[in-house]
Order: sequence, then C-alpha cells, then structure tokens
Amino acid sequence: MIPIALTIAGSDPSGGAGIQADLKTFSALEVYGASIITALTAQNTKGVAAIHRVPAEFVQAQMDAVFSDLDVSAVKVGMMWQADIIGVVAAGLERWQQRAVVLDPVMLASSGDILLAPEAREALKRTLCPRALIITPNLPEAAALLGAPVARTEAEMREQGERLLMLGPQAVLVKGGHGDGPQSIDLLVERKACTRLTANRIPARNTHGTGCTLSSAIAAGLAKGMQLADAVRSAKDFVTAALAAADTISVGSGQGPLHHFHASWSKSLQQ
Repeated sequence: MIPIALTIAGSDPSGGAGIQADLKTFSALEVYGASIITALTAQNTKGVAAIHRVPAEFVQAQMDAVFSDLDVSAVKVGMMWQADIIGVVAAGLERWQQRAVVLDPVMLASSGDILLAPEAREALKRTLCPRALIITPNLPEAAALLGAPVARTEAEMREQGERLLMLGPQAVLVKGGHGDGPQSIDLLVERKACTRLTANRIPARNTHGTGCTLSSAIAAGLAKGMQLADAVRSAKDFVTAALAAADTISVGSGQGPLHHFHASWSKSLQQ
C-alpha cells in the first residue's frame, strides 16, 4: 500500500513554501500527499502581500473528509495563523487518533512577514505541542516559544530543546540553519537522548521554504515506516541536497525555492 502523508498548512501561490513545498517534498520522496489549507496567502519570492484566513469550521470539514477516507500514516502541521484554527486542528488530530505528527511552529516567512498571530502563540504551545511527536523550531522560533534570547551555542540549543520538551512533544529538533559557522548543526532532543546532526552550510541564494521542506520530509519518512531519528536524518540529507541544487533553477526575482526534484529532473531543466 502506498504511504500517505498529510500536510495541514497555508498555501503559497508561488509554490516555494507551504502546502505546495510539502506536496513537492512528499512526491520527491515517493509518498502520496494530501493537503488541508488553513490560510491563503498572496506571496511570491519577494514577500507576503496578504493573508486570508480559512474559517475554522471549514478546516474541520477538510480534516473530517480526508481522515474518514484516506489511511494517513503521518501528518505535518505548518502555518496555523489564528487560535481558533489551532484549536480545531488539535481537536481533529485527537479525534482521528493521529500520533505521527510533525509540528513546524511557523511564525515568520523567510521574508520576515508574520505568519502566526501573536495571540495564537499560547494556543500553539498549549494545544498543539502536546499532540506532536516532534516539533521543529528554528533558533528564532525556539526562542519565541520560550520567551528567551536566541541560542548562540550548542549548549544553549540543547537547553532550549529540553525546555520545549516540557510543552509535551516526544522530541524537539532545534534547527541551526540561522546560526553561524561552516556547518549547519541541528540537535534532535529527546527525553533520554540528544543527537547532533551536521551538514556543511550551503551558501545558496534560494532558500524559500526550507523549514516547510524539512518538516514535510520528516513526515514522509515516518509515513514510510522509518523510526523518528532515521526520518530526521533522511530529511536533513534531502534538504541539504535540495539547497545545494537550489541555485541551478531560476524562479522569481527574489529569494527562490529549493530544488525539490534535484534527483529526478533532467539537467536541461536545471538552468
């Protein structure tokens, strides 16, 4: 049976982030992708111009339609935007007994535009984090969730990961992509372990949708039956390769997307 992963997130009409990046990632990793839209954005490679919320009751209707028919093996949760949508999503995950949940606590777009209303932050911590198998904050997101300064060392990253575990997830992936140095270092913090994941830092111009891609790649691995640590390692490898190939494609005039199909597109298309 084909593995199925579901993304619950916002839509990026330019295709670089949000559900579009998630579905591309699922396809590239040979997983069938389904999607539930929580918000519509008007954005491109240069920034976000507007956000239109999807009514919470319609998000619930989408969830019930998908879960009542598809055998979903893993769920990626991304942009939630407002507290009522967070509540509906959390209730739906519980109602449909979804446990392999990857929560990407999206707060800001790559351009710096706000993607989570400030008043919704507590709802995210209180209702969604406890239902996640893993949450995947970058350094600014981890700091924002904790009301703390941005971590500058691996020791501080681990300490913040351990504090985030207290919100209820089984694991926290503290992503070091916003850090400095020749290597991008992520820490997978679990209750009895901490795994250091490294990759050479890629000086790519096109990085739009990196966080969306990583979290959806983890969900794809879980949908295929991987153990969590293996799914995280595989996802980091995929994102690193997609970043390394990102500047071989030209999409838009701003910060372009990763190359999700770097392994399958012919070289004649990568110009």
